[in-house]
Amino acid sequence: MNKFGLIGYPLGHSISPAIHKAGFKSLGIDASYELLETDPEDLVDRVKFFKHNHYSGFNVTIPLKLPISLFLQEVDRTADIAGAVNTVKIDDKVIFKGYNTDVLGFKKAIPSDIVLTGKRAAILGTGGASRAAAIGLIDLGVKGIDFYTRNIPNSMDLLNYMRRLFPNVNFETHQIERVRDLSMFDMVVNTTPIGMLGRSADMMPLESAAIQTIPKHAVVYDVIYNPKKTLLLKESEKSGLRTINGLDMLIYQAVSAQEIWFGRTPDFAEMKIAALEALS
Repeated sequence: MNKFGLIGYPLGHSISPAIHKAGFKSLGIDASYELLETDPEDLVDRVKFFKHNHYSGFNVTIPLKLPISLFLQEVDRTADIAGAVNTVKIDDKVIFKGYNTDVLGFKKAIPSDIVLTGKRAAILGTGGASRAAAIGLIDLGVKGIDFYTRNIPNSMDLLNYMRRLFPNVNFETHQIERVRDLSMFDMVVNTTPIGMLGRSADMMPLESAAIQTIPKHAVVYDVIYNPKKTLLLKESEKSGLRTINGLDMLIYQAVSAQEIWFGRTPDFAEMKIAALEALS
């Protein structure tokens, strides 16, 4: 049996086992998938555990997407650019290779009729998820990205890195507490944990007044998947805005992970049904 798992901390609300098991079943592959809660200080021991217990691969979530790279022999280009790894394949020679499937998942979850070429986007937050969102948006042709953050000095490394990497894209940064006017954006993406079940489900990263300034043609995308509809998305819909939640992104990145592990594409629909059942 192939063995896989998810490492990170905490993992209490994760529905990844349900999604991946549905994917394995759709491929007819005998495999297991476990939640392996791992504190950053225990990462060395967890890597040894994978080596000695014949795992075929694993997924990585916060706060380990950056530190895991220290234990990898290879990293693919997307993970290198994003500065974060969320999928690891362990080959027959016990070589660990890291990938980032969040970027692809982020892009694929955007319906094909939404055209972002030459457009401008706002990203709330400057953590690991914001990099995946930014790279995805750039791949889709945006000409400008404005980051909104609580700590502008801490975000300057990200901003300078993005400017070096993508000189043809305009990047700006602003204080998130001072958001008043979002009328210049075609998409607003929340990559902060504000609104997530179990943490701050009764809160929004933006005030209602700021949401009302978003133009009616724009899209609000929240990478949170639990709850399926955050307060931010509910308020945006009240304003007549089109919304995207994080569930399809989560499933598409899991599909991509299994493509890396097996070289075959699992059934997205089966994985989504499993995800919705796990959330209900």
